[in-house]
Amino acid sequence: MMSHEEIKSLILNYSPEAVCDESGPWLQVSIQSTDWLPLAEALRNHSQLQFDYLFCLTGVDWKTHLSVVYHLTSKVFGHTVVVKVKIDDRINPVVETVSNIWRTAELHEREAYDLFGIRFNSHPDLRRLFLTDEWVGWPLRKDYEDPINMIKL
Repeated sequence: MMSHEEIKSLILNYSPEAVCDESGPWLQVSIQSTDWLPLAEALRNHSQLQFDYLFCLTGVDWKTHLSVVYHLTSKVFGHTVVVKVKIDDRINPVVETVSNIWRTAELHEREAYDLFGIRFNSHPDLRRLFLTDEWVGWPLRKDYEDPINMIKL
């Protein structure tokens, strides 16, 4: 298994603007949404990385911007990385799909779209997953308000 420092070095070759955090159990990499697709392809295809399994993808609302967080592991080498992709545009949040790289992303991206309104360019079937087509808004955003369906304790 490669060390965080070795993985970080390879990642920075593909995405020099990436910010890496080695303080936790997994290397965390933060990048802009425009840098994501080339890095994703490198993470999957580089012979020393081979991140062949996306086991978690979720959206995060930071009030000032949105993020998509990807947890990737290599079944071949046993290393794991967390990639945090920052999307600055809250009005029209868009990032490239990685469903063509990791098939598991297809469903996860639909969930992030449904609950956060994050659009994934070139997704093969981007539509709501849990909510009806008539639903207005993105319920996991911090600015979401729905007084009609609100549960009162």
